[in-house]
Amino acid sequence: MTQSLEDYLEMVSFIADDGAVRVTDIASRLGVSKPSVFTALKILEEQGLLKHERYSVVSLTKKGAKKAAEIRDRHNFLTSFLERVVGVTPETAEKDACKMEHMLSKETLDKIKTIVCAAETA
Repeated sequence: MTQSLEDYLEMVSFIADDGAVRVTDIASRLGVSKPSVFTALKILEEQGLLKHERYSVVSLTKKGAKKAAEIRDRHNFLTSFLERVVGVTPETAEKDACKMEHMLSKETLDKIKTIVCAAETA
């Protein structure tokens, strides 16, 4: 899955926390056009991650909710790590975590988590 598609899926999940998810909301929050949102939603729907009918709300499938939760967990962990361990500002941590969450391998992220957990219990 591309970084862009992960961003769309993550945003659908964030908006769903507050209620109904509409194309306009996704476009507004991501700063993209509605046609771009439609294109991404079509791909995510083809992958079985969400459901969307034109002029209706967007909803995550079980598979999509699981994938979105994984993305959000990575994002939240990295944001916290950058703030608490590295010591950057919350704004920088948020921005950098958004980039890092897509680039780090599972192996690297797991190793960072192991180091952080070991340091916290020491």
